Amino acid sequence: MNKQIAKQIGKDRRHNRVRAKITGTGARPRLAVYKSNRYVHAQIIDDTLGKTLVAATTQPAKKAAGKAGAKNSVKKSDAAAQLGEALAKAAIAKGIESVVFDRGGFRYTGRVALVAESARKAGLKF
Repeated sequence: MNKQIAKQIGKDRRHNRVRAKITGTGARPRLAVYKSNRYVHAQIIDDTLGKTLVAATTQPAKKAAGKAGAKNSVKKSDAAAQLGEALAKAAIAKGIESVVFDRGGFRYTGRVALVAESARKAGLKF
């Protein structure tokens, strides 16, 4: 089996295990994190309505820095921490104080953990 396929199968299995136990409700929506090689995306979802309540990504900040002509000096880890803080502030502005964390099959380390920790510091409870 190809190494990349094996890694994707493992990630899918972890994701299915997590999603079997976690569901976002109106009172406590789900904070889902997706991590690519370049960017991190996070959204707060109410699964009962099937709606995304708040979404944020590291992508626009990096594109804006690239368009300005300057070399992109924002580290991926710093961008992930800023993402968690921005998402938490937007959620609190919408009246969301408590969420369930969905790591999306990714291991809770690195950028995924930074998003969670910075959201906690900014005031989200989970």
